[in-house]
This record gives sequence, structure tokens and C-alpha cells, in this order.
Amino acid sequence: MKQRHAFALRTQRGFTLLELLVVLVVLGLLAGIVAPKYFAQLGRSEVKVAKAQIEGLGKALDLYRLEVGHYPSTEQGLQALVTAPSDEARWTGPYLQKKLPQDPWGRNYTYRYPGENGEYDLLSMGKDGQPGGEGENAEVTSWQ
Repeated sequence: MKQRHAFALRTQRGFTLLELLVVLVVLGLLAGIVAPKYFAQLGRSEVKVAKAQIEGLGKALDLYRLEVGHYPSTEQGLQALVTAPSDEARWTGPYLQKKLPQDPWGRNYTYRYPGENGEYDLLSMGKDGQPGGEGENAEVTSWQ
């Protein structure tokens, strides 16, 4: 009987505090290695989304120019791709299938016509919303 009782006690034994601490340390180390790589990838994804949106807006601007004869003015802005400007008789849009997108960081794209770097300038200021910067904070533009 004593042998059965001793065996039952051993099988019901839980983890020791030391074993739990070792597991927590290992999990912490793994999280410390994986998390920075994951968040860096997330930042690159946002930049890729901004580039894709700028490319799509550029195609819509080119279609606008083909039909109207010129790009929208800076004052008309990108909104001219969605709603007809009052002074454009040849407008047959909308030139976007959905509403005007914001950049991945929740801000409006900057549009200028005529542009300083091409026929028009279309850009996002990046994650920080400021000119310049590096990585995620760098501007995403139509001319790069």
C-alpha cells in the first residue's frame, strides 16, 4: 500500500517555482528576439501600402488628365478624383472606385500640381508626419 501511495504523490506533483521561472525566462528571451523583427516587418508593410496607394492614385490622376486635359490643380486636390470640380465640364468620374484613401498612418496625402519633382507631386510624410526622416519616418513619394 505504501508504494501505491508514494507513486500517487509523485504523479500529482506540480512544477517547482524554479522550473516556472526558467520557462518564463526562456519565453522572455524568445519574445525579445521575435518582437523587434515582427514590428520592423509591420513598419515595412505600412510603407508598402503607402507606395501602392500612391501608385493607384497616380493612375487615377493620369486617367483624369486623359479625360479632362490636365491634372487637377493644387486647390482642387485629390478630391477632384471623387467629386466633379464645378469648373470642369469634361469630368466623367469618379476616377476612384472607393473613397479617397488616407495614408497608412491616418493622414491625407499631399498633392501639388504643378509638381517640383515631376508633372505633379504626390506624397505621404511617413509615420512621423514630418518632412525627411529615415525608415518608417521617411517620406513616401510618387517620384522615387
